[in-house]
Amino acid sequence: MLMDSTPNTLYFGLNIPFLAHLGVVPEFAAGGKSQISLEIKPEFENSFHIAHGGVVMTLLDFAMGAAARSVSNEPLGAMTIDMNVSFLRPSVGKIIVQGSVLKSGKTIHYCEAVVLNEAGEVTAKSSGTFMLRK
Repeated sequence: MLMDSTPNTLYFGLNIPFLAHLGVVPEFAAGGKSQISLEIKPEFENSFHIAHGGVVMTLLDFAMGAAARSVSNEPLGAMTIDMNVSFLRPSVGKIIVQGSVLKSGKTIHYCEAVVLNEAGEVTAKSSGTFMLRK
């Protein structure tokens, strides 16, 4: 299991300054599954006072990439090939993002992710295709 001993600096073995700047908390990535969380702060909101879609998409993208990386025994990076997002309801407060691998290939992985609010409701969902490489 890939766990971080220093939250907000390393993200399952990778230094990702943008995620650190946002304050994303890496929780786990193992066996084709991942989970991260983020407290939505006012500076992450749009004019409706809910999480900006770009912040939500960033989290979905990373959660899927982390899930894809977790199926490899080698330290590989994940590149997004394709990503589709549906926004189902507003994301506010603390949100949890869970990623999972639907199908693994040698280098291409098909993934999905969901954003959950504090009530456990899905606020956004995504599917994506990722390439793993050094």
